[in-house]
Amino acid sequence: MEKIYIHPLPVRIWHWVNALGFLALIATGIQIRYLDLVQLIPFRTAVVVHNYIGFVLIANFFLWLGFYLFTDKITVYLPEMNSKKYFEDSWRQIKFYGYGIFLGEENPHHPTIYHKFNPLQIMMYQIIMLLMVPIMFFSGLLLWDVKRFSTLIELFGGVRVVDTVHVLMFIVFCGFLVMHLYLITLGHSRFAHIKAMLTGFEEKHDNPK
Repeated sequence: MEKIYIHPLPVRIWHWVNALGFLALIATGIQIRYLDLVQLIPFRTAVVVHNYIGFVLIANFFLWLGFYLFTDKITVYLPEMNSKKYFEDSWRQIKFYGYGIFLGEENPHHPTIYHKFNPLQIMMYQIIMLLMVPIMFFSGLLLWDVKRFSTLIELFGGVRVVDTVHVLMFIVFCGFLVMHLYLITLGHSRFAHIKAMLTGFEEKHDNPK
């Protein structure tokens, strides 16, 4: 068995802060949105906690962005520039997720610290981290102080539009969370990827089946 250092410490810290923060945002967001159905904590407490964690995660996002922009680890998010090879690699990964994994086939992607994600993950994380997360944070910031940001809110169509966008992003992230929880069980053991995110080392076994 070989151990490969995949997740640097800053990435692991960012990941767990982000994971716990988003779970708290989901819980408090449900409390705020569905006050008549859910009464786990007082409404005012839910709002304060939701706002506080939101600012923590915004700061955490910029720490993540700075780490990748100013280190050589940015390559993990860069797709293959040869379009033919990119689509071939993507198709192999689709076939693996679609049926190959159920037949005990080997994962066509072998991660390294500079090439951590497969083509599908790269595409998904670019969409999530560079588009949807900023939209979620920006819409949340506008809703945090409607009066202060009234001009911007009106520019985007009013409070109802901004709130709808924020809720849609909430739904997207809930779906992503479910998918993410499933994918992290696809290592050589059920908790192998979780262990790697704690220690930084991914275990490479001689017999991946």
